[in-house]
Amino acid sequence: MPGKHDILDKPTYAVIGTGAVGAYYGGCLQRLGRVVHYLCHSDFDHVKQHGLRIDSVNGDFTLPQVHVYSNVDDMPRCDVVILALKTTHNHLLPTLLPAAIKEDGVVLVLQNGLGIEREVAEIVGGERVMSGLCFLCSNKLGPGHVHHLDYGRVEFADYTPDGTPAGITPRMRTIADDFEHAGNPVVLNEDLALARWKKLVWNIPFNGLTVTLDTDTAAIMADPSTRGEAHALMLEVQASAKACTGREIGDDLVQMMLDWTEKMEPYLPSMKLDHDAGRALEVEAIFGAPLRAAEAAGCDVPGLSRIYGQLIWINKIR
Repeated sequence: MPGKHDILDKPTYAVIGTGAVGAYYGGCLQRLGRVVHYLCHSDFDHVKQHGLRIDSVNGDFTLPQVHVYSNVDDMPRCDVVILALKTTHNHLLPTLLPAAIKEDGVVLVLQNGLGIEREVAEIVGGERVMSGLCFLCSNKLGPGHVHHLDYGRVEFADYTPDGTPAGITPRMRTIADDFEHAGNPVVLNEDLALARWKKLVWNIPFNGLTVTLDTDTAAIMADPSTRGEAHALMLEVQASAKACTGREIGDDLVQMMLDWTEKMEPYLPSMKLDHDAGRALEVEAIFGAPLRAAEAAGCDVPGLSRIYGQLIWINKIR
């Protein structure tokens, strides 16, 4: 029997949240030859009949036949449950996760924000939680149809209740090998708490400003004032990470994120797409939780506080 940080070779995968992230990574794993089961709701009939279509900068592919379910109770329990739902649907997790995961399985959290793993751990147990932080430009174009525009790197890290670094575990290596062989670069990270803050260095300014300014990443980077506002938010996240974890995010990472965004094709992040489609925004996970953590640690974050308030207002009036 595998130990709590082991997982069998060629694990089976369940995808909960078959959208721009879940369908892309699940599709890559299925194309590799792994057994993947997808939970769909609005797309169920289409995906059952037509499968999945992935238009990718790395080469388009279709999966005409997939294991798809509209009810989690009909799915077989899997070794790895890929959690790719929007956090606005996390109230469903107490029903979804126990039904999808094997007794010795793991939930791989591919959601954005801060503090999500604690919520998942309360449902399945902390030793069964790890995260994958996705650096991916991907949009859902229609039922069962995803457009992968760029990137795809995933950073894996294991969860610990007290936020201390967990090291590189065997199950992390096994799952990472699958993602790598499926065509997506992987970084193994010992420190989930710091990795979460590093991801927020990009997510907070660009998810937030594209919504509040009603624009895309290229327009933000092209104007000195909006680029400066994005940079200022990044520096607040950098300071918050140090206050909350005691660990440093280097200036080089902030600059790399700016350079990376400047070279990116004009892009609408997931929150902007949700806003344009009239869907609920992931305000609490991406903005509220980091704001509360920073303030509790005594960190002054006026820009984050301001944009959080603006997004709360936008979410209310939609």
